[in-house]
Amino acid sequence: MIRSQRWKGAAFTVPFQLGFVFLYLLPIGYAIHQSLYLEKQSGLGLGGSTTEFVGLENYQHGLTDSAFMTSILRVVLFACVQIPFMLLVSLMLALCLDAVTSRVAGRFRILLLVPYMIPGVVAAIVWINLYSPEVGPLTPLGDLFGFDWNFFAPSMVWPSIGNLLTWHGIGYNMVIIYSALQGVPRELFEAARLDGASELRIALSIKIPFVRGALVLTALLSIIQMLQIFNEPALFRNVTPQTVSDSFAPIMIIYNQAFNAGNYNYAAALSVLLALFLGIASFLFYRLTSREAD
Repeated sequence: MIRSQRWKGAAFTVPFQLGFVFLYLLPIGYAIHQSLYLEKQSGLGLGGSTTEFVGLENYQHGLTDSAFMTSILRVVLFACVQIPFMLLVSLMLALCLDAVTSRVAGRFRILLLVPYMIPGVVAAIVWINLYSPEVGPLTPLGDLFGFDWNFFAPSMVWPSIGNLLTWHGIGYNMVIIYSALQGVPRELFEAARLDGASELRIALSIKIPFVRGALVLTALLSIIQMLQIFNEPALFRNVTPQTVSDSFAPIMIIYNQAFNAGNYNYAAALSVLLALFLGIASFLFYRLTSREAD
């Protein structure tokens, strides 16, 4: 009877298992298979092409590709600034919502979630138009207060993208942190207030330590998302190609190799390398945060 119940319970996971196999494992396996081959031209490019097994040659090329490695370093440095700032804003909003009544929190929670409900491509297009000196309102507003800013300048392109990503992501992260705050026993707050603790002291000593797991989760998801950034720099490149190159982000290089250069095998190798970097970064971050918790 117990065995029958186990099989019935496992049957509920079959749709997920099938989707995981066909949508994740098989594409990953096919990408690894493709990355081990290389299409070579004969006759100075005028003859036919042949696909040859080259082993790890594509991976060696990717690890020594200065453009690819520089793009990863560029995105990592940007993530080290943008992710903590976004999570800090999300945490502050969650703490503010936790301090008001549930009715007021529900209204503002929906309002803050609206940016996240907008598709990323649409959000990028909206902000690019807001940044535009021809049609956007931000440039005339800056002139009114004496600010001569250009959101598409080389020194401003990362802050412009960071502002877009923060606006788009704070609602999602805020909901996760706010949900964790709802699980904190309210008796702790009452006891702290009776002991004379201020609301700031309660937030720093009780609320934030209790939502540490939610902060780690949102940070981990943000790291994975940040290293795969593509829509925002690709759309910015259409507006300012002199500032945003086609090797601005790792996914842009992979896209160009696959669909512009037609080098699918090398693009597959770069995809696998990027996945490995993501896995290593996620593992190191998880181990670091787990060690601090211990």
